[in-house]
Amino acid sequence: MDDRAARRRLETQMEAFLSSGMAQHEADELFRLVAELCPDRLDFREVCENLYDGIHITDGEGKVLFINKAYTRTTGIRPEDVLGRRVSDIETEGKLYRGSVTAQVLERRERVNSVATILGLNKEVLVTGTPVFGFDGAIKMVVTNTRDFPELKRLEQQLLTLTEESRKAHEELAYLRRQQAGDKQLSYRSAAMQSVMSLIQTVAPTDVTVLITGESGTGKELVANELYQQSDRRGKPFIKVNCAAIPSELLESELFGYEEGAFTGAKRAGKAGMFELANTGVILLDEIGDMPLPLQAKLLRVLQQRELVRLGGSRVVKLDIRVIASTNKDLREQVRQGGFREDLYYRLNVVPIALKPLRERKEDIVYLADQFCRNFDKKYGKGAHISPGGMELLLEYPWPGNIRELENLVERIVVTSSGSLINRDSVFAALSPGGLRFGGDGQEGATLKRQVAAFEREVILHTIEREGSLRRAARALAWITPPWSKSADSTKWRRRTQIIGELCHRPGDFFHHLILPLFPVHPVQI
Repeated sequence: MDDRAARRRLETQMEAFLSSGMAQHEADELFRLVAELCPDRLDFREVCENLYDGIHITDGEGKVLFINKAYTRTTGIRPEDVLGRRVSDIETEGKLYRGSVTAQVLERRERVNSVATILGLNKEVLVTGTPVFGFDGAIKMVVTNTRDFPELKRLEQQLLTLTEESRKAHEELAYLRRQQAGDKQLSYRSAAMQSVMSLIQTVAPTDVTVLITGESGTGKELVANELYQQSDRRGKPFIKVNCAAIPSELLESELFGYEEGAFTGAKRAGKAGMFELANTGVILLDEIGDMPLPLQAKLLRVLQQRELVRLGGSRVVKLDIRVIASTNKDLREQVRQGGFREDLYYRLNVVPIALKPLRERKEDIVYLADQFCRNFDKKYGKGAHISPGGMELLLEYPWPGNIRELENLVERIVVTSSGSLINRDSVFAALSPGGLRFGGDGQEGATLKRQVAAFEREVILHTIEREGSLRRAARALAWITPPWSKSADSTKWRRRTQIIGELCHRPGDFFHHLILPLFPVHPVQI
């Protein structure tokens, strides 16, 4: 028998099965015949039985030919319940399901998505019916895909959750990048800072390594932010590493990363270091003077070759990165003492930017204090401003903490002020918490005599502001002991006389404000 005749015989047998309805063993025989008819095709029964979705197949008249195991798992309907039966009869019976999609497919002759109700389980399932056409254009079969709604809901919720988490992650990443980049800008009026800004504008567009030096609180991080914001790498990663804040035994792994098994407690997949995270962008090595000597050699290689190897690894990671370093220490002195590598110092110190302390650029004190005051007024709704006397006191203070100390102090006096005017007394109290004194030139070597004189001057000044006049201040301070009396201190008298003399604008003021209060019989007009 030739192939054509054999094919006709098999087709006749299949049609007989389809017309008469099938039991399970007959369905098995049908698939055997299909396999015999198409030996070069896949075993479709095996494929269907291993699908996750429920499969429901009918002929062109709506008679059930096959259901897979997943269909039974999803609906609770067994093969013996439906095989050989028309879906219309099953639905009319009202025991198994309602809302069959097969009838809609046969009517519309196209794929249909719908929702069916499984009556036995009292639940809804999503069904997709697809027509299979013969050569003559008639529908030969309807293949229905069934999926559990709870599963779909779970997947949908999972998708929504992942989408929301992804959105939050992107927002957090953007926020962290903004935080790293910093939203504060350099504010200044002094010629020294104008020179610094000019240098920043010159070197920012390049990838040259910059070393920023200065006391704590002088604005080294703000300078680094400006270098980043004005560079071509703006918008790319900006990673800041405080070399003094990370324990020395952890700093190497944080900077250079590690591979799996590099040390006890290492993550299974390893971890990228700060240099890798900053790749294509900028890394700030803050407090570089505190980096341990053994680690300095490895850092030097990164700076020279722009490549690194993770701890416990062998793969070379190429870097496209700009390096900025900052420190409040004298690296030259550290080099002389052997605490810092000389070759690393010269590699870092390509373009040095030295920031003067705030006490050496007094033009910035008033400007910054006023700016901070406005910012905190807006934040706390106080409407406060610093009096001229308060500003004068700020100018006299040595500011060992520099800009950071000034900002914190202004916030404190704005928050604690009871009125809109922050007077000299308020500033003095903020500068001298717990009775601490300040004065002299702000240097540790100031003599006791100079400290006492400076403090006495301060007491006089803020008393004058409180009392409203020199005469009231003299009386409030009990300056009624004449210099010729036995109890008088000639040194104190000369010092006080000098201070009052500096405050007097006219020659006559000296007599009225200092001499007249010495005589109680004189009628003093207040």
